[in-house]
Amino acid sequence: MNASTVTIRSADFNDVPRLASLADQLGYPCKIESMADRLNQLRDRRDHAILVAESPDAGVVGWIHVFVRPLLIAERAAEIGGLVVDHEFRSMGIGELLLEAAETWALQTGYARLRVRSNVTRKRAHRFYHLRSYQVIKTQIVFEKLLNEEAEQECS
Repeated sequence: MNASTVTIRSADFNDVPRLASLADQLGYPCKIESMADRLNQLRDRRDHAILVAESPDAGVVGWIHVFVRPLLIAERAAEIGGLVVDHEFRSMGIGELLLEAAETWALQTGYARLRVRSNVTRKRAHRFYHLRSYQVIKTQIVFEKLLNEEAEQECS
């Protein structure tokens, strides 16, 4: 497959099984029903975009979620919530196409800054972002407290 044959489009509900499968590859196991619920919550919001990379032969081979993250203590910025390309199609330029689409969305939405958080263990992802002029601006530790075990979602 060649990245030149890949198209980028907004995710729709037909993509849900593939979105869930790719989330699992990213390390976030997700049931199809949970993914459908999350897509339903985010899909029509103007401050979120969920884009897929689709190949005529292989179908959906990757996705990116980009959203607006307003903070009281920081400049206006959009942020990448997740980016994954199927392991069989990595290093073919698909991630770059998705990232460029997210950057375009951020600019068109009025944000000149795009941030991404990446787990310290994802060295390959770090190289990917560095090669595309993303700079490390800080390191941090993320804390979480489960407030209601019964309400815990099946997607992380």
